[in-house]
Amino acid sequence: MTLAPARPGAGSDGPGSDGPGSDGPDADGPDADGPDADGAGSDGAGGPASLRSRCDAELADFLDRQDPHWPDGAPRGVFDTLRRFVLAGGKRLRPVFCYWGWRGAGGDDRREIVAAAAALEIFHAFALIHDDIMDGSDRRRGEPSVHRIFADLHTRSAWRGDSGRYGRNAALLCGDLCAAWADQMFHECGLDAARIRRGYAVFAGMRTEVIAGQYLDLVSGVGDGSVASALTVIRMKAARYTVTRPLQIGAALAGAGAGLLAAYAAFGDPLGDAFQLRDDVLGVFGDPAVTGKSVLDDLREGKSTVMMALARNLADRGQATRLRELFGNPELDRGGADDLRTIIVDTGALEAIEQMIRIRTQEAVTILVDASLTPETRTELTALAESVAERQS
Repeated sequence: MTLAPARPGAGSDGPGSDGPGSDGPDADGPDADGPDADGAGSDGAGGPASLRSRCDAELADFLDRQDPHWPDGAPRGVFDTLRRFVLAGGKRLRPVFCYWGWRGAGGDDRREIVAAAAALEIFHAFALIHDDIMDGSDRRRGEPSVHRIFADLHTRSAWRGDSGRYGRNAALLCGDLCAAWADQMFHECGLDAARIRRGYAVFAGMRTEVIAGQYLDLVSGVGDGSVASALTVIRMKAARYTVTRPLQIGAALAGAGAGLLAAYAAFGDPLGDAFQLRDDVLGVFGDPAVTGKSVLDDLREGKSTVMMALARNLADRGQATRLRELFGNPELDRGGADDLRTIIVDTGALEAIEQMIRIRTQEAVTILVDASLTPETRTELTALAESVAERQS
């Protein structure tokens, strides 16, 4: 077996071979994270639409370089499914924030930073795959989730054993490979070794933070279900990893000092909270045709969100009884889900979440006023903040 070669200029530092790839998300299929969801600001070289296509090109190039070096004799199902999953769409928010973290720290527009930023998207694939396994979510970006793809393959092939277990185990391996590939792509981005070391220190911390947050989410599911607990989960599991850490990774790669890193945290933490609060709203009230995910999954799972914690706190006796009957019921039907949505609205929990989103977004944007940033970076980050808060997918 030979290893895939590094990109020129990089820093020093299951069964059947046809596998389930054909059933994976189509790279040209629906973008379940929403068309133009990241469409803030200009569409020049640094505009999100252009950045997204540049990021996709870097991802495709990296995966193409792995293809000839897939181990001899190993089934290609994992590789083919992952390639489709990674390239099948998404907002590419983390690479966009990483890029502007770099630009805000004085870095110029160059291919190497786009490649480094794109590595965050492969790490994101790892997090999504594992999260779908833990949540039991069968849909992602309008297509079957990775564990569902492999479970369906097992069923169609009439293999022995449990198809669900096979699907989960195969998807775990897919997620593990994405985590490894993210490291490889980051280190092969083409920036010099000193810059990569600085950026990777933040990258490594982010990985630990995400996994710790995921475990905290698991614990909170059997805990008190309080608002405070739910807010802690979203900060650790999603908020920082979506906005703050990508910004800081880009800044660290550019050699930024502590002041800018702190400013990015002051901007990114509340905006990341707003992002996840909106995600929780869309998980219950969103349009599946736009989000690509069921609006029943979170309710059936009994997901410990801030919105549901607020609904419990604000419910009267009759509403509280109904919440206990329906929320977390794996057999919840659409009628029961409609009842839950009515309770969420009637208790004022939905409006309270919308207010929290507005306050946190405004807090983030206000930080940009006095931050030491170029006007272009300030404009782009402001537009991104508004896009994140108002997104529909």
